[in-house]
Amino acid sequence: MFFAPPGDGDGFLSMAECQYIVKHELDTLRAKEETHVPGYSHVKLYPGKSIIRRLLSKRILVQIFPLHHKEELKRLSFSWYKKVKLSLQPLDDIRHYYGEGQALYFGFLEYFTFALVPMALFGVPYYLFDWEDYDKYVVFAVFNVVWCTIILELWKRFSASLAYRWGTLSRKKAFEEPRPGFHGVLGFNPVTGREEPLYSNTKRQLRIYLVSLPFVLLCLYLSLYVMMIYFHMEGWVLSMHDQDPTFWTGVLLYIPSIIYAVVIEAINLVYRYAAEFLTEWENHRLESSYQNHLVLKVLVFNFFNCFASLFYIAFVMQDMALLRQSLATLLITSQILNQVMEAFFPYWLQRRRNKKMIRKLQKRRAFGDKELPLADQVRLETDMCTYLGTFDDYLELFLLFGYVSLFSCVYPLAAVLVVLNNITEVYSDAFKMCRVFKRPFADPAANIGVWQLAFETMSVIAVVTNCALIGMSPQIKAYFPDSETQLILWTVTIE
Repeated sequence: MFFAPPGDGDGFLSMAECQYIVKHELDTLRAKEETHVPGYSHVKLYPGKSIIRRLLSKRILVQIFPLHHKEELKRLSFSWYKKVKLSLQPLDDIRHYYGEGQALYFGFLEYFTFALVPMALFGVPYYLFDWEDYDKYVVFAVFNVVWCTIILELWKRFSASLAYRWGTLSRKKAFEEPRPGFHGVLGFNPVTGREEPLYSNTKRQLRIYLVSLPFVLLCLYLSLYVMMIYFHMEGWVLSMHDQDPTFWTGVLLYIPSIIYAVVIEAINLVYRYAAEFLTEWENHRLESSYQNHLVLKVLVFNFFNCFASLFYIAFVMQDMALLRQSLATLLITSQILNQVMEAFFPYWLQRRRNKKMIRKLQKRRAFGDKELPLADQVRLETDMCTYLGTFDDYLELFLLFGYVSLFSCVYPLAAVLVVLNNITEVYSDAFKMCRVFKRPFADPAANIGVWQLAFETMSVIAVVTNCALIGMSPQIKAYFPDSETQLILWTVTIE
């Protein structure tokens, strides 16, 4: 087992930057020739492949992680989640301890929460006064269009100011090192002159277009099939309620949407693992390229899986009452599942794992406040959960942004629910980072990367969707009683 030294963080480099340098050096260790691992004659090292990844895959190295710095973590925990406060998060402290990538995620989470407040304040009275009138959503849809466009432009300014303050604004990706998982024939890079693995781009493209793309299309088809089963269930429940309306049949109306929401979460989870396997198999040279292809695969499927039924209800069935019910059920169910899986389950699992270990360590300590010996701290943190990065966190925010920006004009309380979810997300994520997860290696970043493009794409789709909903509203149709063509042309022009 190897663990990076915590570092004091008082010198020229921050603690996170010291750890990043250590991790970079480990990742760039590659075998130059085919040989055996000393002391392990059955384990071979192959030219151009990462030594550390090979040792980890063969369990010669068990884990590699930086240890928590107890005093720094205690100070960060107190200012971050241990006291309920209305002030902003300590982003500079988070950056110092965890790095810019993690700090930018929490900065975006905080910004997104505050950006939702105007929509939530506007949505509550709108929802209360027009509860039964599903067609009076034009004003809120117009507000939605302006809101989802402006907040992302303002985020760019806020993100750039953070990156400037942290010294990563001009950080270039032009000279990225090959990612640890990249493998190929060992050769010389014509730009740097350094020895590194080489892999044919043609082979990679063939893998993408002949295997990955058909797989994604097949998954989209299966998602569509599941959606049609949901609509059959919905139709059956509605017919039962219409024949004999009782309290129980009224409750039964929500069951298909709840089941569908649970199935969506399960399918998304299974697909995520398949997408990671395929993207790894494509053998991308750079980490940025790997992340871009993985994000594209996951986002396309998640968008289709989560929102296809809402688009079908809105623009094919044109049933605004069912759209409101489906949106509310999907949003609430997904938030409950996410909170259970991301907050309560990891905490319960960690307490169960460490219960015996903590009891053993406490018996060894002569005084209650005495600091743990280094060996005991290593044993304790080894059993902690491994933090897998900000991918799932950004994905959750992306889907929540979609629920709010696409169809919240028919369910204005969506923004309120997301604000409440984000507030609990800040505290639960902070608690997990400090108490549940091993300390991750730092990831220097100048912005939120490909997720900026993902959110901007969603905002474009939101503009088109809200303008189409405006064009479908009875209030707007009344201005074009004789010509539907003119209505469509005006809607497209506004878009």
